[in-house]
Amino acid sequence: MPNRIYTRTGDDGTTSLFGGERVGKGNPRIDAYGTVDEANSVVGVARAHLRGEPGAERLDPVLSDLQEELFVVGADLATPLDAKPIVPRIKEHHVDRLEDRIDEFDADLEPLKKFVLPGGSAAGASLHSARTITRRAERLVVQAGTAAPINEQAAVYLNRLSDLLFVLARWANKQAGIREDKWVPASDDADTTENE
Repeated sequence: MPNRIYTRTGDDGTTSLFGGERVGKGNPRIDAYGTVDEANSVVGVARAHLRGEPGAERLDPVLSDLQEELFVVGADLATPLDAKPIVPRIKEHHVDRLEDRIDEFDADLEPLKKFVLPGGSAAGASLHSARTITRRAERLVVQAGTAAPINEQAAVYLNRLSDLLFVLARWANKQAGIREDKWVPASDDADTTENE
């Protein structure tokens, strides 16, 4: 019999956590790690847009590492803390590395004086999109943690990752030579000096 991608076991609206427990697909934990998977996919879109672009040789390995780590986050969230299977968990050193990368790439950027409108190059816009999805994933992890114990470092990691993705989006746009559009509130329409 051929090895098929579909199992039909989820047709009743349930799915298995790692360790065997079956839960409804509307379970907050499922929503959380599904959204992490969504963020990971959009980081992949950013990598696709980066091919052949300025700065790709420096940025792509970082994004590759982030995709690997997002799989760890997903496995962490999909595995109850008391489950028998041993899976990699997000730890403090993962967060520390994100902070190091924020500092590294932010050092190449001009300090912000106004909010930045998401967009720019295809890679930059994709990283902004990944950032907002990561923020949503963080909120869902916090929500899921009210229903069952979850590794607290997962939410911390996602919080810091969203900061890094913001910095990387700005960095990618700078490498592409695209000026950032700043948000100018209506009351500031007459003053465009900081939008230049």
